[in-house]
Amino acid sequence: MEINDKNIETHIINAKNGDQAAFRYLLNLFWTDVYNYQLKRTKSENDAEDITIQTFSKAFDKIHTFDEKYTFKTWLITISKNIHIDLLRKKNTSILTETSEEQQEKVYLVVDENPTPEDKIIREQNLAALLKDIKQLKPKYQEVIQLRYFQELSYKEIAEQIKEPMNNVKVKLLRAKKLLAAIIKKS
Repeated sequence: MEINDKNIETHIINAKNGDQAAFRYLLNLFWTDVYNYQLKRTKSENDAEDITIQTFSKAFDKIHTFDEKYTFKTWLITISKNIHIDLLRKKNTSILTETSEEQQEKVYLVVDENPTPEDKIIREQNLAALLKDIKQLKPKYQEVIQLRYFQELSYKEIAEQIKEPMNNVKVKLLRAKKLLAAIIKKS
């Protein structure tokens, strides 16, 4: 599929309508741009990856606010920059803030999807080879793959277990599946 402004615009519109394939397309298309931007700022692969995950999580959560007269990549980079600034402020002030139970419950009202065809393909792989390939992933990706596909936990349960927002879990799973697919393709 050709990558052009019209194609990106179509995927943004589809993402605003809740199309998961459009979200995946945008994540795959812009991941490297956001990651490299953060890598230059943080000089840490782990921090850059965590901030990139949070960026896409926030962007997908707020996609309905995106104004098409701006460039989507610029919008993502701005979100990423703001997340990084917020993290630096939190580090400097080290003040912990609690979310109310009501806010926490609202997060969990997001509908948990049934396994996608990608999920089924992952399960059907030869288990020994698959486990070997999974071990090549970073530990945080191994963990979400393990919790989702082997322990069959919902996004909500994974979020509770690893103490991260549900959107972060979804983005980590998307990223883990993409990295795992690349590893499987190589072998």
